[in-house]
Amino acid sequence: MKTYHESITLKSSGFRPTFHQITDQVNQAAGKAEVKEGICVVYTHHTTCSVMIQECSIDRTYNGLEYLQQDLWDVFEQIIPTCRAEGQYRHPGPELTEFSRIHGEGKPETLNTDAHLRSAFLGRSEVINIADGKVDLGSFGHVYFVDFDQTHARERLVEIRIMGE
Repeated sequence: MKTYHESITLKSSGFRPTFHQITDQVNQAAGKAEVKEGICVVYTHHTTCSVMIQECSIDRTYNGLEYLQQDLWDVFEQIIPTCRAEGQYRHPGPELTEFSRIHGEGKPETLNTDAHLRSAFLGRSEVINIADGKVDLGSFGHVYFVDFDQTHARERLVEIRIMGE
């Protein structure tokens, strides 16, 4: 069995969810892996981020999001409102706030509970079949990395692992 690993570094914008379409990078990794039949795992270890497969909406809103991305954000705003004030959510508690401070994050950066909850709903990985050496996303599927943390811009890492014959 062959295995292949590649990492992608992305930059989030901060102050709103950031969506990156990474379909091309995933397809390129599959080509480098030289696997005819197998699976591709696209994963992030960041607990405020998600990896999802969705249709490309093409049309964009004034802030640059595809319509479907804006719709997703709007739905999340209804069920998991953006954290705007201390005490809006139980998380972060005083011990986590102190732990975060010791590790370089100020109080504003810890007010990202909404991002953690949104990531929990969508998940942090996708498993995609590889058939005939190509990633099988169907006719309309695209791979997206989403950073839901709006507290500030930062670099994020996406892992691609491919296994098969």
